Amino acid sequence: MTLPVLAQQEGDDEPKGGKWPQASLRAEASEQIAQDTVRITLASEVSDATQSAVAKSLSKTLQSVMDDAKGDAKVKVSSGNYHVWPMNNEKGKISNWRGRGEIFLKSTDFAAASELAAKLSDRMPISNLDFSVSPQVRAKHEEALLTQAVKAFGQRAQALTDALGFAGYSIRNIDLSGAGAQYQPAQRMVGMAADKSSVPLEGGTETVTVSIRGSIFLQTTQK
Repeated sequence: MTLPVLAQQEGDDEPKGGKWPQASLRAEASEQIAQDTVRITLASEVSDATQSAVAKSLSKTLQSVMDDAKGDAKVKVSSGNYHVWPMNNEKGKISNWRGRGEIFLKSTDFAAASELAAKLSDRMPISNLDFSVSPQVRAKHEEALLTQAVKAFGQRAQALTDALGFAGYSIRNIDLSGAGAQYQPAQRMVGMAADKSSVPLEGGTETVTVSIRGSIFLQTTQK
């Protein structure tokens, strides 16, 4: 996102025949945020003699799990990848067919997601876990980080102005961006116990960064 800022207009204080010297600066603010969202991937794999048999069996399982999963209002349910493919023998001919289907469970309530996954594990066991920061929480923290980054940019601009012996500065432009998050992953659960007991889930942390790049005019005299 680019935030244009009006630069100082040419005036009596500006050197004749030229512009004020310019300098480019960068400042950022970072914070570690606990991951509050989990996405559990449930997967089912089927093998049979024909493509139609695999597709029918896989679709039946997916529909059954999807119907049961939708009963929990605390967990968002969505379809994942679906793929059916042939298996070849040593002669290069199709020997049988295999299929794999996925369903995603996403929630900020780790206990509810874990319990639901346990309930469905006899038909579709867990194949993967992903933790993240929800958009609402990320936006709230980025708003606070923006204030810190702007303050840091101003301090750096003033420090540079003083170090070079100029009288003051004015902002020419500013570019605002969020840096990529750094992940501290928690241990991933890849299966459920045979008695379908729910397993405690714990997310890691992400380092969220707001970065500001911009340029300033260095003034030789104060307005």
